[in-house]
Amino acid sequence: MRWRWLAPVLALLLVAAACSPDSSSAEQSPFAGSTPAPEFPEDLDWLNTPRPLSLADLRGKVVLLDFWTYGCINCIHVIPDLKRLEAEFSEELVVIGVHSAKFDNEGDTDNLRRIVVRYGLEHPVVNDADFAVWRRYEVRAWPTVVLIDPAGKVVSSRAGERVYDRFQPLVAGVVQEFERRGLLDRTPLDLAPEAAGLPATVLSFPGKVLADPGRGRLFVADTNHHRIVVADPDSGEVLDVAGSGLPGFVDGGFAAAAFDAPQGMALSSDGRTLYVADPGNHAVRALDLAARTVSTLAGTGEQAGDYPPLPGPTPGVALNSPWDLALDGPRLYVAMAGSHQIWVIDLDDGVAGPAAGSGREGVVEGPAPEAQLAQPSGLALDGRGRLYWADAESSTVRYLEAGEGGSTGLLAGSGNGLFDFGDVDGVGREARLQHPLGVAFDGNRLFVADTYNDKIKVIDPETGAVSTLAGGEAGWADGASPRFYEPGGLHFADGLLYVADTNNHAVRVVDPSTGEARTLVLFGIERFPYSGAGETPVLRLDPAVVAPGAGLLEVDVALPPGYKVNDLAPFSLMWAVGGGVVGLGPDADLSVVSPEFPIAIPVEFTSGSGVVAAGLTLYYCETEATQLCLVDRVRLELPVEVRAGGSPRALLRYAVPPPPG
Repeated sequence: MRWRWLAPVLALLLVAAACSPDSSSAEQSPFAGSTPAPEFPEDLDWLNTPRPLSLADLRGKVVLLDFWTYGCINCIHVIPDLKRLEAEFSEELVVIGVHSAKFDNEGDTDNLRRIVVRYGLEHPVVNDADFAVWRRYEVRAWPTVVLIDPAGKVVSSRAGERVYDRFQPLVAGVVQEFERRGLLDRTPLDLAPEAAGLPATVLSFPGKVLADPGRGRLFVADTNHHRIVVADPDSGEVLDVAGSGLPGFVDGGFAAAAFDAPQGMALSSDGRTLYVADPGNHAVRALDLAARTVSTLAGTGEQAGDYPPLPGPTPGVALNSPWDLALDGPRLYVAMAGSHQIWVIDLDDGVAGPAAGSGREGVVEGPAPEAQLAQPSGLALDGRGRLYWADAESSTVRYLEAGEGGSTGLLAGSGNGLFDFGDVDGVGREARLQHPLGVAFDGNRLFVADTYNDKIKVIDPETGAVSTLAGGEAGWADGASPRFYEPGGLHFADGLLYVADTNNHAVRVVDPSTGEARTLVLFGIERFPYSGAGETPVLRLDPAVVAPGAGLLEVDVALPPGYKVNDLAPFSLMWAVGGGVVGLGPDADLSVVSPEFPIAIPVEFTSGSGVVAAGLTLYYCETEATQLCLVDRVRLELPVEVRAGGSPRALLRYAVPPPPG
């Protein structure tokens, strides 16, 4: 743990909870009233903006500072409220995320950049890794929101969730007052979103994975595409997709249904029903895999108003960010990250309620109802009456002895509160983890996605001995010395460990006997409707003049420097012709692995004018990371005039745009 932690930790020890669902009773900031807001220090890294900002530059704007850290579930709960305020006061309000990292890994600007994209943040974010801004504003808990008026004075400071309800009237009042004074500045702020121009990936920040190799299925929570992908675990071919790709809370057929950042999954014993934790909707969904429909098992679509949530009958019981699931007969266990509890849904009687955790965040073992948990985020059953979970905010792995009168215990990690983390192999409390998000059991050993250490670790459940199986420095590499990037989910099946390698947008497969890893390349997803990407880009080409008779349509694709066609996934080409000027053969549409460009298609040209359209789907990758797929889709439209004296060939040329930076 770095020394930069000492001052903020001592301050945080003064409050009841470092990451608080509701700290409305916390002491008001000493700057409340007419005190000038402290200026931002220089030399901080800024995201989503082309240059560092200052409060002096923002005179005339209402400014809302959001102090957050990206692994904190309560901070995640604030994001929809911020977006709602930004939409309502789009001309007057500037939200600035002040990211004061709890974990070492969270303080890295590159990691923070990925989180900004992952959470869909479009407002400016400053990396306050050394707590300079935090100290200037005397912040004591995540999340904390500070409101600054257009004159640069602090209006209010408050810790906790429910930001919209508390700050909307204040923002509206400040806007009205400064409108009356003629001191509002409605000039749009110059932004440079980190997500702008990023190439599409087949998966986007996948959170969890579940393998069913006996039935030839692999389920992937394609979290930032808001869908569940079903693929062949051997070939990587996509077999089905549930979810439109747009975030929402919609039941119905697979193509129309909507999720909001889905995470953990559990499969019924007969393989017909897939249960999905849908934290963005505060719900648990049920997929009928034969009928291809989605229904809601539990949850209302909104975060529970009571804290902790009250037990009740499904489906109307209100939940709080369910993150992972584990099924034991009729009992569906739920990692209720938002209320720091383990819940259970009885599938027979339709009742849901807590199985462990008081709702208070902490590391306290003992009788299940009195235990204190810290953002449980991954579940695994051992088949012998014990449920393990990854306790993310305490950086530990803990367990529940199931059944009446069950109690909790600590398997690995210090258990000394919420700030004792690291990367140390050892036994029990001597070991150190950093924000683990996933666990999986193979019958004898427990595997852990040690997320912020970019590692897969293994624990002996008898002794608590922790050792590193694979991983190390963040990145991507297959083989005997693999690298991962914030892996979030694990599942063990048929001797293999499947990994949701979240920041690599990939599924990895690890052999636990050797630690060797490979990347499972997914392909064929373009066959399924996806609303999230919007319309396929259309590129109108310069007209071509061709001669009547036999000829060629040629397609040429150029990749950016440092990239190559992925030789494990097929390139697809689909034609459409208007005006009847081109006759295509039955084999003109194609799907081919390792295409050689240009591709020539024999055709028959007929006199007249028309448009030839080619729909391309191309999987490509960095030359040094050949199995991390990017995907590009485009529709090329070529106006064609067929007359004597023209060329015997028409060329459709496309240059894949380079990624930014």
